[in-house]
Amino acid sequence: MKQTSQGNKILSIDIGGSHIKATILDEQGALIMDYQKIVTPEVPAPKQLITAIQTLIKDFPSYDKVSVGFPGYVKNGVIFTAPNLGTDAWKGFDLAKNLEATLGKPTKVVNDADMQGLGVVDGKGFELVLTLGTGFGTALLMDGALLPHLEMAHHPVTKSKTYDIFIGEKALEKEGEKEWNERLKHVLGILKTVFNYDKLYIGGGNSSKINFKLDDNIRVVSNRDGIKGGSRLWQYDDRHDLITAVSHKE
Repeated sequence: MKQTSQGNKILSIDIGGSHIKATILDEQGALIMDYQKIVTPEVPAPKQLITAIQTLIKDFPSYDKVSVGFPGYVKNGVIFTAPNLGTDAWKGFDLAKNLEATLGKPTKVVNDADMQGLGVVDGKGFELVLTLGTGFGTALLMDGALLPHLEMAHHPVTKSKTYDIFIGEKALEKEGEKEWNERLKHVLGILKTVFNYDKLYIGGGNSSKINFKLDDNIRVVSNRDGIKGGSRLWQYDDRHDLITAVSHKE
């Protein structure tokens, strides 16, 4: 297993339906600068989003590599779905290749919940990460290693609603915090039964709206914690090394 050279600085970007956030990390995931954010373009097609990223980072210090968390299904840097940004415009778009060409630095792109998962988990046992924001994101990890990504957001949770519709931002705005919290309790009950996880982490902007006591093995995490996952994408030379070695996280 060949590790990357020491001293590299990683530009870590988290793309969301409402905001794009970014910071510079060292190889251990420590923030070199506080993260900054910009509003996601009203028309978040690839060209507009890349331009927004350029605007956001124009005054950032130098960096060597780029890690990106994207809200959709990503395979080898290529976007397959982008439910909250417009799948038709993004389907088949090689975001990693295009950002690498634009920024002039090696770039990796993964699902945003997966990147957050790498940044927050303890690396012990079966861990599940949820992101409550514009939509509903998930990541699964075993002993710190990413498992295949599942777009659970689009699985039905009722006869007529997917998780995205049932517990996403629009549901919070329409139903109000009290009903949204009742729905979240229902969702957590389902996940507990289905996955029997050792620990569950809840992130995303709407995690701050939770008003009920969580189980002892559930922890709310911040975007600041999650964006640190960008460093782990570059600690090993290939995907196989990443998913078999992330469990060595300190």
